[in-house]
Amino acid sequence: MLSTMQDYPLLVSGILRHGQSVYGDSRIRTIVSPEGDAVEATFTEVAERAERLARALGRLGIGDSDRVATFLWNNQAHLEAYLAVPAMGAVLHTLNLRLFPEQLAYIINHAEDQVIICNASIAGLLGEVRDEIPTVRHIIVVGEGDTSALGDTLDYEELLAAEEPGYDWPQFDERQAAAMCYTSGTTGNPKGVVYSHRSTYLHTMAITAGSSLGISERDSVLSIVPMFHANAWGTPYAAFMTGADLIMPQQYLQAAPLAAIINRHRPTVSAGVPTIWSDLLRYAQTNTVDMSSLRMITAGGAAVPRLLIERFRDEMGVEMVQGWGMTETSPLCSLATPPRQAAPAEEIEWRVKAGRIVPGVEVRICDDDGSVLANDGVAVGEFEVRGPWITGSYYGDPSEDRFHDGWLRTGDIGSFDGQGYMQISDRSKDVIKSGGEWISSVELENEVMAHPDVIEAAVIAVPDDRWSERPLAAVVLEEGSTTTPDDLVAFLADRVSKWWVPERWSIIDEVPKTSVGKFDKKVLRARYAAGALDVVEVDLTAGG
Repeated sequence: MLSTMQDYPLLVSGILRHGQSVYGDSRIRTIVSPEGDAVEATFTEVAERAERLARALGRLGIGDSDRVATFLWNNQAHLEAYLAVPAMGAVLHTLNLRLFPEQLAYIINHAEDQVIICNASIAGLLGEVRDEIPTVRHIIVVGEGDTSALGDTLDYEELLAAEEPGYDWPQFDERQAAAMCYTSGTTGNPKGVVYSHRSTYLHTMAITAGSSLGISERDSVLSIVPMFHANAWGTPYAAFMTGADLIMPQQYLQAAPLAAIINRHRPTVSAGVPTIWSDLLRYAQTNTVDMSSLRMITAGGAAVPRLLIERFRDEMGVEMVQGWGMTETSPLCSLATPPRQAAPAEEIEWRVKAGRIVPGVEVRICDDDGSVLANDGVAVGEFEVRGPWITGSYYGDPSEDRFHDGWLRTGDIGSFDGQGYMQISDRSKDVIKSGGEWISSVELENEVMAHPDVIEAAVIAVPDDRWSERPLAAVVLEEGSTTTPDDLVAFLADRVSKWWVPERWSIIDEVPKTSVGKFDKKVLRARYAAGALDVVEVDLTAGG
């Protein structure tokens, strides 16, 4: 027996039309200075400009499933492309502004982009590969700046001004491609993930649900996560669907301008990687940062240190919610909100987990031979996920080893309990096997970063004659700190198992990071192998 319900496709154009017709007075503010000055537009104006953009792209020959790339900051033009390109039936391809030139050229060619919309201020970066991307027929430039490195270009505002508003958004199969995003390529070439209209729409509804971020018309969302990074974690679409105001910071992502933006524009929700929030917290120690407007901030992309969550709660009065996901999962899979029965004193124990799975996502853990393990919070294995916004393959790349019986193998190792909470202990490529026993680099990093003088800490496995592998901790200290590796060893003494404590330490200026702000441990491993790290060895037997 079939239902009597209408078979109506879930399309990005539905998000666009809803925001346009129901929340036309909601606003997007694009920040244009480090002091927080902004230009504003209503959702009605943004939607009309999206219609003009779709018309202009059509005149340039863009049709069904053609790829249109963006090389843009988080700004109004980027939101217009987010809406127009998928809604017209083309495919949005968000380009990572921080990739090396060879990786940038690779993904443009792999995706076969035909048009790129680029901010003039970063035209030089795209210009480095202009002669290596033969499929690109047109480059459209947003804003003012030197674009000579790009050759012939088209002006974004002139293109839109030449078109009339109004566009008859087509209907098509909701499984059709809406957008493409490539992984950050920490090993090998980046891999392409293609989101469907259906997956994007359902992911957007999941983000706005009350059991998730609960974004609504009452919110003002500061969109810090780059729009090239897993759809900015879905916040632009979620805001447009629900009428939440959007604050787009462009390139102003350092602590001082972010503080100015928060003080001036009073967001209620924001999301960013832990390093962004850690920098802002340090800035707030000597500068005014009024975060009283924020009902919550989310952090993800890397494990969030317990101390960071506690300090935002105790010093800034802000609830920090850890989330977990990947480019391959759109990205939302879990959020670390405590269960209702948790006592206030126990809430932090739940907030430091990777999170509780959100409705629509299924999670399991498997051992090395693929056997499914118990959800008892004790058994440790690799997390596998499936659901309507989880990729089932990579674009033009089989990578069959990344999938298991229809589930995505995440590469994250940890435990899963009967209440749906994930506890990630490591990445499969980062786990340390010392004397046949696992040491969690993630947990060890968090304990080292609990030291008041430690800004960042990354732990890697290094060869050891006796134990096969041992942890090496690379640490960034506060300026002027006199803390030594011996001090850090003493600090860890009652915080982790004795055999977890590293005997090898390296004090560094900065932990290398990937293009999306995660610790890049492969760089640290390469430096260690090349003898480029200054390593101090501590005698762990001293003092008994």
